Amino acid sequence: MIDHIGFPVSDYDRAKTFYAQALAPLGYTLIMEVQQHEHDAPAAGFGRNGKPDFWIGGEGGLEKAVHVAILATDRAAVDAFYTAAIAAGGKDNGPPGIRAHYHPNYYGAFVLDPDGHNIEAVCHKPGP
Repeated sequence: MIDHIGFPVSDYDRAKTFYAQALAPLGYTLIMEVQQHEHDAPAAGFGRNGKPDFWIGGEGGLEKAVHVAILATDRAAVDAFYTAAIAAGGKDNGPPGIRAHYHPNYYGAFVLDPDGHNIEAVCHKPGP
């Protein structure tokens, strides 16, 4: 089981604003922020229930994109994530829908963040 994930972004403030908006429909909020004087670069930890498990850092961007999938409680949350992420400046990388090639109930949506990272919300439950 993964405890947390983190990756660098090219523009920390822009990315922090994007993720605060895009992850809100999944129940994620900014839980913790580490300032540059406490670490090599500023870092923001997002999560649910007081546990930051999704981190971005201001060390600078990556040469290749990262793919992160966040579990949604239901299909409506996947839809809301997609809408919020696009409104926050993300780019479509696959609208909400069934991805039967993974399994019959795989309902996901994919958005590229401002650095081109592929961020997904996914629900594995059947039905609407």
